[in-house]
Amino acid sequence: MKILSLESSCDETAAAVVEDGRLVLSNIVASQVEEHKIYGGVVPEIASRRHTEAVSGVVKSALDEANCTLSDIDAVAVTYAPGLIGALLVGVNYAKGLCMATGLPLVPVHHLRSHIASNYITHPELKPPFLCLVVSGGHSHIIEVKDYTSFKVVGYTHDDAAGEAMDKAARAMGLPYPGGLNLDRAAKGGNPSAYKMPHPRVDGAPYDFSFSGLKTAALNIINSANQKNEEISVKDLGASYISAVVRCLTENTEKAAIDLGYKTIALAGGVSANSVLREEMQSLCSKHGWKLYAPDLKYCGDNGAMVGAQGYYEFLAGHTAGLDLNACACMSIE
Repeated sequence: MKILSLESSCDETAAAVVEDGRLVLSNIVASQVEEHKIYGGVVPEIASRRHTEAVSGVVKSALDEANCTLSDIDAVAVTYAPGLIGALLVGVNYAKGLCMATGLPLVPVHHLRSHIASNYITHPELKPPFLCLVVSGGHSHIIEVKDYTSFKVVGYTHDDAAGEAMDKAARAMGLPYPGGLNLDRAAKGGNPSAYKMPHPRVDGAPYDFSFSGLKTAALNIINSANQKNEEISVKDLGASYISAVVRCLTENTEKAAIDLGYKTIALAGGVSANSVLREEMQSLCSKHGWKLYAPDLKYCGDNGAMVGAQGYYEFLAGHTAGLDLNACACMSIE
């Protein structure tokens, strides 16, 4: 079964053709990073306009690269939630137009479910159940993947997401957008013990996260140094900050895995590309004899292939939609 999939939840316009949920025949991404770099972050209105301009070309390129026409496609999958509402609407409306014109089934796909499904592409042997740490600019969750379309959130952030916390700290350190990526690069070889960082916990919720205190601590260090006309080592502060964020993520995942009895662990989301997080999660899993799965770096960020992977399983489960499908900015993965 071949699925044409679309992704437009933030600032990447993406389309792909995926066969049977695991084989990627094409994966095209039109990035807006250079334009949003001017503003230090994603401007929703600009993102929506660029999606409108790019979506037709991206879909055509995905079909061409897969050596397909629409007559070879069995269903159209699209990210419909969560994300920037204007951006989501571009993809949803384009997908509905394709389905109206061709009579193909329309498959709505949740963005976080897609990120988890990116592991099925990289690791065709992976099957539920497993525990997944999903970390990105807008999300930080520990999720039980009970089946391909059955999920349970066991931990989540009470304020900033891990990626957002890294982006804001990176900006305060004078690093360009995208902050998380450039912070990871700038911190290479830094001393993770050079600056003292708090270790935030959420009372009564051992698997939940809170990153706002870490962000504030970094800002206080930077502001204090500026007031005293002292130099900040971006390499060391970046390493200390990333270490603190990763420590929260790994320790909570470890608690959840032990308590819930999981020995198969997965990473997903944009922050799963962070080198320190991948290293520490591998070290954690090796210590316990667990198996760690993480997507290839090219599938960590937003892309159409992950939507096609999850769309396949949503379609098999009968999760299709009519032409009244609407986008939704916020929606639980459950």
